Amino acid sequence: MKIRKEDTVICIAGKNKGKKGKVRQVFTKSERVVVEGVNMIKRHSRTRGKARQSGIIELEAPLHVSDVMLVCDKCGKPTRVGFRFLDNGRKVRVCHSCGEVID
Repeated sequence: MKIRKEDTVICIAGKNKGKKGKVRQVFTKSERVVVEGVNMIKRHSRTRGKARQSGIIELEAPLHVSDVMLVCDKCGKPTRVGFRFLDNGRKVRVCHSCGEVID
C-alpha cells in the first residue's frame, strides 16, 4: 500500500471531500485507512465496567484508500505516489508532481 501511518492525506471523494488529516491506522487487508478528524461517526455505547465511557461517542471510521490522496511535504500538493530505488538499493516512495523522495 502506498499510504502509511503518520502520512498527511487529503480526502478526494464523498462527504468529507477536501478535509486534511494524519493517518492514524492502516488496514492493509481491507485497504482502508483511519484519518484524524475525517469521517466522524457517532456510536452509542453501554458502560462496561470503569474501562469505557458510556453514552454517545464520536470517533473516526475507516475510509477506503482510493478516497484519500497523499499530500507531499515538499510541494504541499495532493499527489500520486511512485517508487524508485536509491543507489544503495533501498526502495523509496516518490512524489509524482515534484519528483522528491517522500520517505
